[in-house]
Amino acid sequence: MASSEHTVGFEPADRLAQDRESVRRRFWIKLKRVMAKLPFAEDLLAAYYCAFDKETPRHVQASLLGAIAYFVLPFDFMPDVMPILGFTDDAAILATAIRMVASHITPEHREAARAALKRGVETVEEPQS
Repeated sequence: MASSEHTVGFEPADRLAQDRESVRRRFWIKLKRVMAKLPFAEDLLAAYYCAFDKETPRHVQASLLGAIAYFVLPFDFMPDVMPILGFTDDAAILATAIRMVASHITPEHREAARAALKRGVETVEEPQS
């Protein structure tokens, strides 16, 4: 039995997660496009801020970047354009990653996420590092 059978669908996200700048750029493009439809936008943003926080341990960054990379991929197990179901796979992947590293997502990450959402869809921008 080939080992790839157990990871079908995740290889592109794993490769993309290794390119932090590509994840960063593509994240903001997709977030602006779909934020109004995302019931988990605050969690997604908090995970993003944690993943790119220099104080976050590398293994935590890797877990969160993998989940964020899955979100930004143009294809996934459940296409995002499907009404109601479109983001369920993205939400499940993100929820799993957050559950694994929840203690590293700080109140500051959550506050940054709330502040970004408060600014609105059109003005959400990548923070300057």
